[in-house]
Amino acid sequence: MAAQVEGPFNYTATGVLGDQRNSMLQNELHLRDKVGHIKSRGYQLPMQSFVYGLPNEKREYSAADALRGWTGNYLPKGGASKTKAASERDFMTMNKAAVADGLVTTEETNDYRATHDIRRSPWNRKELSGKMRSRRLPPTMVFGIPSRPSTPIYEVIEHKYQDQWMKERQNLLSNKRAEEVKRRVMSAPVAGRSNGIVYETRASLLRTYQNPVDPAPLWQLPRFTKSAKAQIQSFRTNVDKSASFNYLKTDRVGRQGDFGIGIYEKPKN
Repeated sequence: MAAQVEGPFNYTATGVLGDQRNSMLQNELHLRDKVGHIKSRGYQLPMQSFVYGLPNEKREYSAADALRGWTGNYLPKGGASKTKAASERDFMTMNKAAVADGLVTTEETNDYRATHDIRRSPWNRKELSGKMRSRRLPPTMVFGIPSRPSTPIYEVIEHKYQDQWMKERQNLLSNKRAEEVKRRVMSAPVAGRSNGIVYETRASLLRTYQNPVDPAPLWQLPRFTKSAKAQIQSFRTNVDKSASFNYLKTDRVGRQGDFGIGIYEKPKN
C-alpha cells in the first residue's frame, strides 16, 4: 500500500464540509487534530527564521559616560549620533530665508530647498530634554484626568436638583427680607425706646400674610400641548360620558375609601 503524501489538507474536513479550499486552513471548525501535536487554531505563522519580540534601541549615552562627567557638547566615540542628529533639515529657517529673498510661490520654495541645505543644531533638543529630566516631581503626584462621577439618574428624574435650587432661593430671599426689615427698624428709633426694636404682633403678622400660590406646572414640549392631541375617545358621545360620570358619583356611596373608589361596603343593620 502506498504511503499517504503529507499535505496541508490531510488534517481538514475535506469531503465532509466541502471540497478543498484555502479557507479551510484558517477555519478552526474545519481543522482536525494531529496525533502527538498541539491543537492548531488556523492562524498563519511566519517563517521559521522569524524572530519574535521588539528590537533593542541603541542609546547614545551609557553609565560610563555619565560617570566620566559629560557636558552639553559631548559626543560618543565615532560621532555617529552627531551625523544622525545633524541629518534633520531646518525647514523653518529655509522658509524664512526664501521669503527674505522674495520667493513666495510653491515652485520657487521647492527650488530654493533643492539648492540650499540648512541643518538643525542637534544640541538644542538634547539640552531641552535634559532640563525637562532635571525637574523633580513629588512622589505623590498623580498624572491624568480625574474620572467623572456617574450621573444620579434617579435624582434627575425626581427633579431633586430643581427642588433643592428652589428651596435655596426661597431661603436666600427670606433671609434678605428679614435683614432688610431689621435694618429699617434699627435705623428708625421709636419714641420712648432707645434701641428702636419693634416686636411683631398678630395684627402685623396677618398684614404680611401672603396667599398661597399654586406651583407652576412642569415643562412640556410644545408639540404635546398644541398639535399632539388625543386620538382615542373612551366614550362614543358626550351624552354617554356624562351618564358614566353621573353613575360613578352615585356608585361612590356604597364604596369604601376617601374618594369612593374602594370595595363595596357590607349592608349595616
